[in-house]
Amino acid sequence: MQYSFEFFPPKTPEGLDNLMKSAAALVQYKPQFFSVTFGAGGSTREGTRKVVTLLREQTGVDVAPHISCIGSSAEDLMSIIHEYKTMGIKRLVVLRGDLPSGMVNAGEFKYASELVQLIRYETGDHFNIYVAAYPEFHPHAKNARDDLLNLKRKYESGANAAITQYFFNPDAYFYFLDDCVRLGIDMPIIPGVMPITQFSRLARFSDACGAEIPRWLRKRLEECGDDIDAIQRYSAEYITDLCEKLLIGGAPSLHFYTLNKSDPVAAIYKRLHSEKSNKLYKQVQSK
Repeated sequence: MQYSFEFFPPKTPEGLDNLMKSAAALVQYKPQFFSVTFGAGGSTREGTRKVVTLLREQTGVDVAPHISCIGSSAEDLMSIIHEYKTMGIKRLVVLRGDLPSGMVNAGEFKYASELVQLIRYETGDHFNIYVAAYPEFHPHAKNARDDLLNLKRKYESGANAAITQYFFNPDAYFYFLDDCVRLGIDMPIIPGVMPITQFSRLARFSDACGAEIPRWLRKRLEECGDDIDAIQRYSAEYITDLCEKLLIGGAPSLHFYTLNKSDPVAAIYKRLHSEKSNKLYKQVQSK
């Protein structure tokens, strides 16, 4: 079983210290890579580069910086691409991105597929490119087919794999895979996994990104109220079960959205690797 973990550039020295401690704690799980997000319109460009550099130097783990095209010029994007190539970065997470509040210039590219094409034109096969996928469909998509065709354009432009938005219904992922096969999208689709640490925050995230929290799950989490420990205990149990179903069903790996915290991910990892999960090991290793 393979894993990767996502971080975001913090705004304070204390936040950076916490991120690095979390990364150090997750190294023991031998991740494929760490990814580092890129703020809307490139607003965290320097922060992203700093975190990427520190993670590589202090952990020895491959790092995949996020890069988005909305709000950036072709010149700026080429500068970032070649900077990462010079640094020896071999993986990129390529996104469309969003405009920061108040910014009106969308830049020269509207779609992630165009940025994938630019990277391939400028650097050939140097980078292993990951793109975004949406099992429950992007909130701005006209319809499900249009969203799938957008993923196909990213694949045909040169993407190597996709990482999904998080979801809580495993069937959404497996039906999505079936749709991808029908459209000839032949690349690994890696499930994105979100540990639940605080219900109100998760609800805001989910409303913004279109990830559905099933009604029964909302009710269970609401019952926990402000008891953070109870939420995290239930999260560890439920998300572990979700991960087991995904891996047994053939998911190539798992990508965890850490929110710069290691403990919730560690709790899930330990449950996945407990004696109770011997069935999982046998089924996954036999494939």
